[in-house]
Amino acid sequence: MHTSSHALARLLGDWSAGPGPAHRRLADLIRLLILDGRLPLATTMPGERDLAAVLGISRTTVSTAYAALREQGYLSARARSRSRTRVPPGGSRPEPDTTGRDLIDLSHAAPPAPGEALHRAYLRALDQLPRHLPRHGYSQLGLTELRTAVARRYADRGLATTPDQILITSGAQHALGLIARTLLRPRDRVVVDHPTYPHALQVLRTAGCRIVPVAVTDTGWDVESLSAATRGAAMAYLLPDFHNPTGLCLPERDRAELRPGCPVVVDETMAELALDVDPPVPLAAHHTGVVSIGSAAKTFWGGLRVGWIRADVDLVQRLGQARAGIDLGTPVVEQLACAELLGEIDRLLPDRLADLRQRRGLLLGLLAARLRDWTAGPSAGGLSVWARLPQPVSSALAAVAPEFGVRLAAGPRFGIGGAFERFVRLPYSLDAAAMTAGIDGIAEAFAAVQAGRRANTPPAALA
Repeated sequence: MHTSSHALARLLGDWSAGPGPAHRRLADLIRLLILDGRLPLATTMPGERDLAAVLGISRTTVSTAYAALREQGYLSARARSRSRTRVPPGGSRPEPDTTGRDLIDLSHAAPPAPGEALHRAYLRALDQLPRHLPRHGYSQLGLTELRTAVARRYADRGLATTPDQILITSGAQHALGLIARTLLRPRDRVVVDHPTYPHALQVLRTAGCRIVPVAVTDTGWDVESLSAATRGAAMAYLLPDFHNPTGLCLPERDRAELRPGCPVVVDETMAELALDVDPPVPLAAHHTGVVSIGSAAKTFWGGLRVGWIRADVDLVQRLGQARAGIDLGTPVVEQLACAELLGEIDRLLPDRLADLRQRRGLLLGLLAARLRDWTAGPSAGGLSVWARLPQPVSSALAAVAPEFGVRLAAGPRFGIGGAFERFVRLPYSLDAAAMTAGIDGIAEAFAAVQAGRRANTPPAALA
């Protein structure tokens, strides 16, 4: 794989902002791009002279940055050939010296498991397992019990659904990958929210798609612009239900007024986590041909790797046939446990939502006390707030934060072309002690970045 100077410049965005020598800032951000997947491994880097011309800097600056990355192990060093991206032989994320502290992981927006309920669900699943043992255990569409439970939940949310409209997957990302593999071709134009879920961008890039971003601001979606952008596109991937990372929710009126000009894939992994508004009716209730993706990860637990696709029956069958080239089905016990949890969701959800409201309130209070010049965007639900920084230093902050005991995901992970350097996603899924210590660490890291500190350690992946 090769990246051009112009493509790399778009990923770098406003890389020159911030303190310190230009070659260090450039090297730090290229390293971040490699570690968080925006520059895939084994990508051939642009030549020094060409990149310098596109960035408007001296060749010496680029040469010095490349040399530092080769020395650190993030670029190959082959004579008479262009450098290629790599990670150091010792591993991609060496732990920083945190003076004995465990790193507080704010790179993941994922809740803890409902312990007793999850345990009960697995015990009941094991009780049911013997009747499945005489069969081979493979099911490309999923177990009937779980397909029925998912269909019933859609009906409860206001969208009549039959079990044969459901395909069970191994999580939402697996679902999107299956859809992309089946429906998309290289160079297809795909419309996405901007910002959006980073792993979805990875799936679409892997499929070779041309990604068209449509802005989601503090006021939400511009439905007219979104409708216009979808005309002639191969697909749109949208997160209208407590959008990741902002937590915004597309209002019912806008759902009805949307005029999609292409097939729409809706990621509903956060749909059950309504904190300030009534739970939304699925977008598929307003428009035909919408493909919906769901997951147990955000409602119940990320370790329960079960997701699903809701689509028309013909597409479900087509996706099931295409799945044979990827895997042979989702584990049986996990499917049975998920069906048990969905059967208890009306009892479990109120406690989950009350807990998340309390955690969000704590996070907002900590931000107001420790980072007063940060602005937390509106969040109607989900698991995170999208915080605006006073300076465009998100990547630098994410790179430095592990030295202060915190893992963060840089704002540009959620965008295209280096956008969102002024933003950081802050999950409120950790407990009070961890969140308090985490915000304290971020405040210290932010002060260090403002004072000119640069990273000695790499940043984290995210979920």
